[in-house]
Amino acid sequence: MSDQIVKWQAAELTNPGNVRDYNEDSGLVKTQNQLWVVADGMGGHEAGDIASKMIIQALDNITPSNDFTQYVDQVDDALTTVNQQLRILARDKYNGRTIGSTVVAMIAQSQYIAYLWVGDSRIYRVRDKQITQITRDHSEVQNMIDQGLLNAEEAESHPSANVITRAIGAADTLHLSVGVEEAEDEDIYILCSDGLYRDISDAELLQLSLAGDEKTICEDMMRVALSREAKDNITVIIVKSTF
Repeated sequence: MSDQIVKWQAAELTNPGNVRDYNEDSGLVKTQNQLWVVADGMGGHEAGDIASKMIIQALDNITPSNDFTQYVDQVDDALTTVNQQLRILARDKYNGRTIGSTVVAMIAQSQYIAYLWVGDSRIYRVRDKQITQITRDHSEVQNMIDQGLLNAEEAESHPSANVITRAIGAADTLHLSVGVEEAEDEDIYILCSDGLYRDISDAELLQLSLAGDEKTICEDMMRVALSREAKDNITVIIVKSTF
């Protein structure tokens, strides 16, 4: 199948939520470069902010290659560099405590997308009125689900629900997960931090994603999330493909 001309449109919203007075999440919508990113910082006020903002700044500074594989490598290299910078920062200025961030990044070229992630920020794909989580959480509860010790419903209320097993800045060596797929006409991709999906079910995300343009979807999802507990920061990016 030959490369197709695809129009990509995107919108983003972020909010500290109903409990926290600061926002450790950061997002990047760079549709001209066909790059979209959500980073959810950890380490407390200032430290988490720094981690997520360093990721966004590094990816914002990329001049993308016309070669898709090289573009993916550029994103990978930038995240690896930030991981090293955060390890040094934690050692030199924060007494060795972990300063880190989850990240989920999506890159498009023609009708193809690649996505890289670490931690429990997610990408969902909505296609043919069905929703699929295309990333897989790097978390303790996901490991327990994989081992058959928990089901998805039990995992939501488990004491370790917020414990992630990988993050930018958490270890000297960064292990990113990568996926590639072919997009279809009118696909909708939802990139989000855990603050969104903790309060909105997959079925609700699907329903909300079918109710308007990308800006309206962001607004509706944020409104619903904030009507719930919203104990965490919330970031959502909606990306749509049109062939």
